[in-house]
Amino acid sequence: MDTTSAIRRSAGSGPGEDRDAGGGRFGRIMRSPLGWMLAGMVGVGLVSGLTATGPGPVPMLGAVVAVAVYCYVMRRVARRSAPEIARSGATREVLLGGGIGLGFILVSALLITAFGGYSFTWAGDGFVSVVRTAVMVQVGAAVTEELLFRGLALQALEQLWGSRAALVVTSLFFGVAHLGAPGANAWSGLAIALEAGVLLGAAFLWRRNIWFVVGLHFAWNTTQQLLGIPVSGHPPEGLFTVDVRGSALLTGGSFGLEASIMPVLMGVAIAVPMLVRAHRGGGIKSRRSAPR
Repeated sequence: MDTTSAIRRSAGSGPGEDRDAGGGRFGRIMRSPLGWMLAGMVGVGLVSGLTATGPGPVPMLGAVVAVAVYCYVMRRVARRSAPEIARSGATREVLLGGGIGLGFILVSALLITAFGGYSFTWAGDGFVSVVRTAVMVQVGAAVTEELLFRGLALQALEQLWGSRAALVVTSLFFGVAHLGAPGANAWSGLAIALEAGVLLGAAFLWRRNIWFVVGLHFAWNTTQQLLGIPVSGHPPEGLFTVDVRGSALLTGGSFGLEASIMPVLMGVAIAVPMLVRAHRGGGIKSRRSAPR
């Protein structure tokens, strides 16, 4: 045995190296998909909890802080780049996603109205204040929820199990997360999982861009709120008031439009071509080929 090598190995086996090894193990745990997912969820979730119901611009400021937390976790904890949240092209992606979200809700509400489920009357409240409040609140909700579910959970689980399993798990979890909302039941949870979890997950797999999904989510929620339709069971202060008549399967009942069969069918119909495009473009990853 080489004496110099033996001395080096002996010198490097003391308490200091043990501490370094322990830190190394902790670092490896935090850089694992579950490690950085949980770290990010704690950080972004804490920001959301402190700012989501705040007055004025607080929810929007919370969204800015949540993005900063997400970037820090991805770059410093996960040790990976975050192209999904790059500023380049963000405006285009937000507008594209927003157009899809706007059309999705307007067509769903129009179909329900055509079948006699909804009728709208102007609420008469201040236009500017109502729109401003809706925008502030929904920016915060869209950004933080998409960072949590698509940015962190879907990408982490995708590395472990592949895109398909990650889409299923995050969609189901998204539905379960809405079971605590007013008027929620098993059907509304399933509806949210299908029309929102699957659609938003498919949108991310297609574009691989958080801003696209944020735009879709924001336009979806804001349009509902301005129409005066409950957003996941929460009665909004909108520009209109809605008279609801007929079957809860058509109207969504007290939970709102998201528990109606119309957006469920539409959401799945929109998600399918997104998933096809994602597959053709290489956006559907197996467990082995998922990005790390």
